Amino acid sequence: MQTFLKGRDLIGDLDFSKEEVETVLEVAFDLKRKRALGEPHPYLRDKVLAMLFFFSSTRTRGSFEAGMAQLGGHGAFIESATTQIAHGDTAQEVGEIYGRYFDGIAIRHCDWLEGNKYINEVAKYSRVPVLNMQCDIYHPFQCLADLMTIMEKKGRDLRKKRIVVSWAYASSYLKPISVPQSLILQMPRFGMDVTLAYPKGFELMPDIVEQAQQEAKKAGTAFDIVNDMDEAMKGGDIIYAKSWGPLLTTADKVKGKEMQDSHKDWIMDGRRLKMANPDAIYMHPLPADRDIEVTTDVLTGPQSVVYDEAENRLHAQKAVMALTM
Repeated sequence: MQTFLKGRDLIGDLDFSKEEVETVLEVAFDLKRKRALGEPHPYLRDKVLAMLFFFSSTRTRGSFEAGMAQLGGHGAFIESATTQIAHGDTAQEVGEIYGRYFDGIAIRHCDWLEGNKYINEVAKYSRVPVLNMQCDIYHPFQCLADLMTIMEKKGRDLRKKRIVVSWAYASSYLKPISVPQSLILQMPRFGMDVTLAYPKGFELMPDIVEQAQQEAKKAGTAFDIVNDMDEAMKGGDIIYAKSWGPLLTTADKVKGKEMQDSHKDWIMDGRRLKMANPDAIYMHPLPADRDIEVTTDVLTGPQSVVYDEAENRLHAQKAVMALTM
């Protein structure tokens, strides 16, 4: 168990070693047990977390705010539009000043080619831990909750379990690529084989894919990329099908929408779920475009674990906050 996490930032998925992630999960499971039993656990009494949002949220805001309260502290919700950031406050000033007001700074900034850069700049000048609530490259807390959920459903030994990270069509907007990127980085470290599936034009960042391949090589696991959704499902134990934008091809909303609309057949439905292993689970970080991205019978069916997955955001985040703040 690694116990030297005080003061550490969590911005990218590989910021914590495998052993440190195991510590986070051990604490998360303990905190989940304590909440179920009604045992108080005010490990962050009188501490305050700044929660700076550049991007709207349902689960992220709720789970961080509730988590801080359950740990005995307070989460201060700050919407960027209500600050002076648009009128001159730089990332340096946010890091320097919020780092003196608060005991931790959590930021959600998903703007393409801006979010991760901004969060790292804040961290450079902050004297307190900076936590990435999602950026354009990574979504580490979602990935920790996903890993926790997979362990609950499939056991702690995940070697040779296959996770299918598949693109799916969505009609709404060009969603960030951070969730699939975090998944392919983290899951090989815990022994899982990874199948990444997407139509041509929806590639992930080459350096992230290369890092994921390196992690798979170190762990002795498989890492495959296919351009056929049906092919990807075969032998899947965990099916994680969701949409992301073709941001490596184009960030133009009109052109990106045209690309998405040409692949409406990439929908996660019952037919495809039957192609996976009989005991496969379906995962999605939510919100999902119902009956467009995934059919309702899959999203709310007996093999779906999306609500347990959403709950585990609370416990995984509390664990990181308790360990770092």
